[in-house]
Amino acid sequence: MRENLHRFFRAARGAGVRVSPAESIDAMRAVANVGFSDRGILRDTLLLTLAKTEDEKKALGQCFDLFFDLPESSQTEPGSRGEEREATKSQTTGRADDQSASGLGPLAQMLLSQDRTEMAAAIAAASSAASLPDIRYFTQRGIFSSRILDLMGIARLRDDLDDLAATDTALTERLTAALNVLRDNVRDTVSQALLLYGREEAENLRNEILRNAPLSRIEPRQVAQMQLLIRQIARRLRERYSKPRKRQRRGHLDVRRTIRRNAAWGGVPFLTAWKRRRRDRPKIVALCDVSGSVARVSDFFLLLIHSLHEVVSDVRSFAFSGHLIEVSDLLETQSPEQAMQEIMSKVGFGSSDYGNSFADFEKQWMSAITQQTTVIVLGDARSNNLDPRADILRRIAERSKRLVWLNPEGRTAWGFGDSEMPRYATFCTVVRQCATAQQLERAVSDIVATYQ
Repeated sequence: MRENLHRFFRAARGAGVRVSPAESIDAMRAVANVGFSDRGILRDTLLLTLAKTEDEKKALGQCFDLFFDLPESSQTEPGSRGEEREATKSQTTGRADDQSASGLGPLAQMLLSQDRTEMAAAIAAASSAASLPDIRYFTQRGIFSSRILDLMGIARLRDDLDDLAATDTALTERLTAALNVLRDNVRDTVSQALLLYGREEAENLRNEILRNAPLSRIEPRQVAQMQLLIRQIARRLRERYSKPRKRQRRGHLDVRRTIRRNAAWGGVPFLTAWKRRRRDRPKIVALCDVSGSVARVSDFFLLLIHSLHEVVSDVRSFAFSGHLIEVSDLLETQSPEQAMQEIMSKVGFGSSDYGNSFADFEKQWMSAITQQTTVIVLGDARSNNLDPRADILRRIAERSKRLVWLNPEGRTAWGFGDSEMPRYATFCTVVRQCATAQQLERAVSDIVATYQ
């Protein structure tokens, strides 16, 4: 049963439940105290020791129900299985001719006995021998089904069917029907195992596809998945650039100060001195175009920026199309869905006017920019042939530490039509295409890294 618990922990991790080694040990100790006889108590015990949130509790409960529906090879002892098979045979003596069935192989005998317990135990034993918990992708279902059937002795069964085909048609038909039922049971077992052990790989594959999909083309049914992916990206960035850092860079050895400190010991460097590099306090100002053409990209960008509050202590966000407003409080106090809905109702889906929006920022919030501020502009730089006010962007660049422009359009489109990207790029420290979640993660990671 210990091995089954280890497999359950792995399935739970695939279902999105964070299970540490210490939590696994605690769960196994608790299970050792309550035992396995009562399935309800076992389920509650695992939920209490492993689940830390309501979402994890729900996911873990579903994983438990699915996992323990799988048959276990240890459910029935060999002796009791033999006794049950003999009892079942005695009840079904009229179903087959003993002389015809006496020379059949073990699998044929088991199929004719119609012992469901023995069948489930045999499938479980073959599944374990075939390393079924190693299944990861739906394309492997046929491979594992074939392995399980081979281990159960399907080759001998085929020979038995060939031998019986010419002598006992009725018995052949019974075995063929029982074989079809066996195939269905094996397929169900493999599919159930795929749900348990392949969920993590399937999710990773789906996330990898989403990471490289254009944000502007995300379908409505994928929005929730993309929001979850953005939160995962934010968590990774927090772990990478968490503050305060446990280990700070000591810099270069200060030889002169080290020698002076150790003059009393004849120059033996018992005490060292280091040239520490001064780090600026992180500060970010984000200006996001939420006009119709880039509204979806801006949603995810603002969500990522404000998920990094544990890394960047000072973040202020602004949204604009025809005019500009501050949206920091909305993003910090409301749910993402409510915040985005309110932002869009105020300034979203309009015709973009970069010049007027930059003028609004300069008039009311220019003082928010200091020499420690990184200014991020997310937009396609299409100002509908209005005055782009590049002079304001130049003044923003002069006051800030860095000016980063993230454009969701492809570089081949920059400068064509009403795009003012070449003019704006003159005053930017960094200009990058940012059309996918992967590009967004790299851009924000590079920005945060400048403060480390």
